[in-house]
Amino acid sequence: MEAKVYNQTGKETGKVAIPKGIFDLPWNADLVHEVVRLMNSNSRSGTAHAKTRGEVRGGGKKPWRQKGTGRARHGSTRSPIWVGGGTTHGPRKEKNYDRKINKKARTKALLTILSRKYKEGEIIFVDAMKMPEPKAKEAKNILTGLSKIKGYEKLATKPKNAAIIAMNEKSAMIEKSFRNFGNVAVEELRNINPVSVLNHTYLIISEPEVALKMLASKLGSAKDNE
Repeated sequence: MEAKVYNQTGKETGKVAIPKGIFDLPWNADLVHEVVRLMNSNSRSGTAHAKTRGEVRGGGKKPWRQKGTGRARHGSTRSPIWVGGGTTHGPRKEKNYDRKINKKARTKALLTILSRKYKEGEIIFVDAMKMPEPKAKEAKNILTGLSKIKGYEKLATKPKNAAIIAMNEKSAMIEKSFRNFGNVAVEELRNINPVSVLNHTYLIISEPEVALKMLASKLGSAKDNE
């Protein structure tokens, strides 16, 4: 199993052998949904807070006497059924949204998503991404060059979540060059996760030989935990 490798200008420079088990996994919608749901729950800040009737200011005086008015009895204008009253069963900042995610399941979900993206032609292998200095113009040229590859035409025109660039090592030049591009994210390969990959259409992997070894180690660790 081999994949084409391109340079920054979009020209094919060779091929790379893909280890078995990384990009040939069957789609598992239930696993991916469960992992993404738990990760989204963990990312919640938990700052939403609604006041109960005991926390809303005012309402200490009884609106009207208990009997004789012909109206329903009420003891406070801060009851949940009154405008300006408290909230029943609203969000509370004390709630903990953290959920435990099995490491093996998270790794398997990531590799499953990568397999799906590879089969749908949404992964680009680039031999190296380097910049002598941070320049948005050069970053734009890279996107334009890669968009010339058949099947990746939308890379340079997609307004949101076009691609995520996975680097083997942190590169300040690359990060600064793409910092002003709202449709492109730059991350280290070891930090990519199911949510970040799903949120972007394309995945650009730099230095594929090194990257595939890292992904293979993830696959090996997942099997060791079985």
